[in-house]
Amino acid sequence: MASNRHLGRVIVLQSLYEYECRTLAKDPEVELDTIIAKNIEPYEGTLGDTEFVYDLTHKVVENFETLDSALAPMAPEWPISAISAIDRNVLRIGLYELSECQDTVPPKVAINEAVELAKAFGSESSSRFVNGVLGTAFKKLGIVVEENDESRHVNKKSTEEAGDAGKENGKDEVRSARAEKASAGRKGADGASGSESTRSTTGKTN
Repeated sequence: MASNRHLGRVIVLQSLYEYECRTLAKDPEVELDTIIAKNIEPYEGTLGDTEFVYDLTHKVVENFETLDSALAPMAPEWPISAISAIDRNVLRIGLYELSECQDTVPPKVAINEAVELAKAFGSESSSRFVNGVLGTAFKKLGIVVEENDESRHVNKKSTEEAGDAGKENGKDEVRSARAEKASAGRKGADGASGSESTRSTTGKTN
C-alpha cells in the first residue's frame, strides 16, 4: 500500500496538539503512543505508513525545547508560548523536517506541507505566518540555498563559456564566409579574364 504522508502529518499534528494540551493540563493518564494509535485508527485503511507517524510525532516531542528555542528568534514579535497551539505544533513539525529530514523530505515539501496544515487547521492568517517563519528558517539553516547559489554560479560560468564559444564559432563562420566569397570573386575574375583573352585571340586569328 502506498504511503499517504500528508494524511500522516495531519495525524501527527492532531497527536501533538492533544498530547501538549493534556500535558499542560497535567493529565496523569496522558501517553503519547496511546494518543497516536487512537488518531491513526480511523485512517488505517488509507494511511499506509504508520511508522512515519509514530516516528515523526516522537521526534518532535523529544525536541520540543530545541525546536522552540530555534523558532523564537525567527518570530521575535510572537513569543512561542503566545502562538496558538495549532500554529506552534505546525511550526515544530515543519522545522523538524526542514532541519533533520533533508535526506527523505525535500525542504520545499517540508514548508509546503506545513503551510497546508496551517491552512486546514489554523486561523485565517496561520498559513502566511507559518510560511514566513519557515521561510526564515530555510535561509538561516542554509540548506539548499548554498547549493542553488553554487549551481547558479556553475550555470552562469557554463553559459558564459558557451557564449564565448558561440562567439568564436560565429567569428570563424564569418571569416569562412568572407574567404569563400573572396575565393569566388577571384575565380570569377579569372574566368572573365580568360574569356577576354579567348575573344582577343579569336579576333586576331580571324
